[in-house]
Amino acid sequence: MLLITPVQERYAASYRECLDVVARERRYLAQFEALALERIEGFVKDSVANDAIQFFALDGERVVGWADIFPNWAHAISHCGSLGMGVHPAYRGHGLGTRLLSACIEKAWRKGLTRIELEAREDNEAAISLYAKLGFKREALKANAMRFDGVYFNAVQMRLLRGEV
Repeated sequence: MLLITPVQERYAASYRECLDVVARERRYLAQFEALALERIEGFVKDSVANDAIQFFALDGERVVGWADIFPNWAHAISHCGSLGMGVHPAYRGHGLGTRLLSACIEKAWRKGLTRIELEAREDNEAAISLYAKLGFKREALKANAMRFDGVYFNAVQMRLLRGEV
């Protein structure tokens, strides 16, 4: 059984490994490799200290997925948060994304957010279907929003409003 747990410092190295695997696919994330371990450790430490809306999916002691929603810092948009997530390729298609995202949404509402935003490559149909299943609505299509190895891709912008769920 895979466990969904709030972010914890002891999993920083494993999180970095999972992030790196997904980033190196050069398809789902804006980055192509994970940052250095010391940067990831600092990020995770800050997330724990700030009770961030961030969860890990664990297979034993190994991080195999993550999701997070970080609120915007500016006052007028501080009710909005941006979603990011990823699942190790060997663990996709088994409901892990749904579990991670549901945990994040629940905590986001508890922490007072009322709008969650995301951006996904237009051809990432599995992710877009997951988001729609959980109530996200399409708002816009950004032409040439992402570039991977010199090839441009459109991005779908989606949002979830607390009152619509």
